[in-house]
Amino acid sequence: MQEQYHPKKIEQSAQAYWQENNSFTVTEDPAREKYYCLSMFPYPSGRFHMGHVRNYTIGDVISRFQRMQGKNVLQPMGWDAFGLPAENAAIQNKVAPAKWTRENITYMRNQLKRLGFGYDWSREIATCDPDYYHWEQWLFTKLFEKGLAYKKVSPVNWCPVDQTVLANEQVEDGCCWRCGTQVIKKEISQWFLKITQYAEELLAGLDKLDGWPDQVRTMQRNWIGRSEGVEIQFIVTGMETPLKVFTTRPDTLLGVTYLAVAPEHPFATRAAKSNPALATFLEECKAIDTSEAALETMEKKGMDTGLQAIHPVTGDQLAVFTANFVLMGYGEGAVMSVPAHDQRDWEFAKKYGLPIKQVIAPADGTKINLQEGAFTEKGKLQNSGPFSELTSKQAFNAIAAYLEKNKQGKKQINYRLRDWGVSRQRYWGDPIPIIYCQQCGTVPVPEKDLPVILPENIALKGVGSPLKTMPEFYKTQCPKCGGDAERETDTFDTFMESSWYYARFCSFDNDTAMLDERAKYWLPVDQYVGGIEHAVLHLLYARFFQRLMRDAGLIEHDEPITNLLTQGMVLKDGAKMSKSKGNTVDPQGLIEKYGADTTRLFMMFASPPEQSLEWSDSGVEGAFRFLKRLWKLVHEHVSRKTTIKTNPEALFQQLTDTQLSDIQLSDIQKGIRRLTHETLRKVTDDIQRRFTFNTAIAAVMELINALYKFDDKSDIGQAIMQEALDTCILMLSPIIPHVTHTLWHALGHQDGVIDTPWPTIDETALVKDNIEIIVQVNGKLRGRIQVTANHDKSEIENIAISDDNVKRFIDGKKVRKIIVVPGKLVNIVVA
Repeated sequence: MQEQYHPKKIEQSAQAYWQENNSFTVTEDPAREKYYCLSMFPYPSGRFHMGHVRNYTIGDVISRFQRMQGKNVLQPMGWDAFGLPAENAAIQNKVAPAKWTRENITYMRNQLKRLGFGYDWSREIATCDPDYYHWEQWLFTKLFEKGLAYKKVSPVNWCPVDQTVLANEQVEDGCCWRCGTQVIKKEISQWFLKITQYAEELLAGLDKLDGWPDQVRTMQRNWIGRSEGVEIQFIVTGMETPLKVFTTRPDTLLGVTYLAVAPEHPFATRAAKSNPALATFLEECKAIDTSEAALETMEKKGMDTGLQAIHPVTGDQLAVFTANFVLMGYGEGAVMSVPAHDQRDWEFAKKYGLPIKQVIAPADGTKINLQEGAFTEKGKLQNSGPFSELTSKQAFNAIAAYLEKNKQGKKQINYRLRDWGVSRQRYWGDPIPIIYCQQCGTVPVPEKDLPVILPENIALKGVGSPLKTMPEFYKTQCPKCGGDAERETDTFDTFMESSWYYARFCSFDNDTAMLDERAKYWLPVDQYVGGIEHAVLHLLYARFFQRLMRDAGLIEHDEPITNLLTQGMVLKDGAKMSKSKGNTVDPQGLIEKYGADTTRLFMMFASPPEQSLEWSDSGVEGAFRFLKRLWKLVHEHVSRKTTIKTNPEALFQQLTDTQLSDIQLSDIQKGIRRLTHETLRKVTDDIQRRFTFNTAIAAVMELINALYKFDDKSDIGQAIMQEALDTCILMLSPIIPHVTHTLWHALGHQDGVIDTPWPTIDETALVKDNIEIIVQVNGKLRGRIQVTANHDKSEIENIAISDDNVKRFIDGKKVRKIIVVPGKLVNIVVA
């Protein structure tokens, strides 16, 4: 064993060993408990940042630990390869997106290998490969046949810079989540998946996800947004169809003084044909940010359409306004307005001089002042005709029954969740497998003709998709009638690819089916690691896709992921690392200077995984110093010419053999053995249950410090040192796998540490001969005593009252009671 720690040489050796032995290549084994650990796969942008390194280190530590528990561990890696950044880079660098993407994948794959992550590279997938998106297209055709995929003209979020549609989830504070450009509203023909058909199941399933953070489940629950209410029909003069509104407060129906429709609503559009001012207002509304955050703070604007609706109970005439805060994408794009009992409606009514009618009073009879604002609580009805004096709860059912009886409404459950718009007007994505024929209409591409291959040798000139200008791509024949037809030139939203990749890893090489029996062995994912920013987008879609694949007969489980860990961000100088702020740290440079193990160790030691990690150069240097101390300690141990040198297991076997328990250890020797196994117990719990890798590392550091002070060169002393060092190496091996690989062999072991089980806690070593117990007098600390584990209650009492310091507080006083809490304290109660 060399005297100095040289990480580059050590890490190359360990990685070569893993590659030569196919250490991380796994197959299905029904006889063993499986463990599927997955970290969210990256977009191949060209370089990893420290956030990636943290994410993947966490996943690798968990995977290696579970492997040491004897489980059959799958940890794969792939690439979320489609997307706008590749197109933007292609335009900037004048290179085809496919070439740019695959070059990045090659570089980033090497980065991951350099960090020593234990991936089964035989299962590697890239979503831009036809072998992958073939099956996404196949599933889409099945969904189309079942009516779960459909196309309609719809108002969409449009990014004018990227020239593409964004899902609601991809609009952040009114801007494109990719480029930050202000999003506008636009009507366009779009493909949708009926995620709303699974809304109730997706919502109910959250209650079973005990291994998910409460925050993520709450975010999904709010996004799905289940609400019970009543759909009410208002007859509008001059219109053939009634105006439908949904409300969760039917008890306020008699307080409606006007209706409001979205600017895109057909009634508003029709009214604008004869009203130029209204047409101008509708046009202005197209540029308005319709994100929830913006709607809360923006000025509420509206205009009277001139239409009149009839109140379903009173028959009163109600003005129909169009308003910028009403969204066409929610419900029917219309709301009933109750200014007395809704603050937004109150502000709007005040602004435009509309009536405010109180119909709900506080249940306790308190007077309210509607000049100051709306009364939004539930209470008792007034000014509500036959429903007056009912409570809000009673009125809900009574008014719903009245409306149903008169065929003017019905109880209904609504969801905030909208169907998922999955088509994008971009080139670098999975082609949507649809053909348009003038004779046959919309026709899915037959299974035998899949996949529809995306042309890759493309020179991008600017925004928009080149597929629309490539007749060699879009011109085809109808699979039904054989006539001339055209392909769909839109591509799928990239969240389609990331919604099922976890399953494809199980059946990565199947070229005849999307999934096979192997998926039933590996799924669901046992542990998923990634950022909380994907709580709604990716994780909700993955849960949706799991159900789509289940209903297609491909898999059995309802949920794709059993346990979810959401790691915090990596910060520097208190801010998230970003190129624009100039506060990034290059992982490659860190590895070159300190080695992969130092990088991994710092990432796991600096902070609990779910919290943000503040970057510290001194912390990195501290991690490097620890590795050198560990190396030095092992080097000094194996350099001693003792019995342990030639037979490192001999004396340790004696120590652990109950038939040889007559070996007498000194108190110091017992103390080191006890500390070793106390540390093992803590580290096991920290990694296995709590995921507090930082406290696990801290505990091993404390043990290493104690071993430096343990200067016992006897055979038994060296056997105890051997046991402690073996345990340290095994405990650290999931975190710093390269150096522990070398040190394990240096300690005399033939097998690789990667194939060694997690150490077993020796309960006998944890037994303390003497226990320190505190002594209280009337609840106040007055002394400390040493007792053996075998002392009974009466013996402990006698030792306590005989302690010199305790005597000072009980002499001359009557002892009324002595309370003994075994192993902890004695409390003497005196008069």
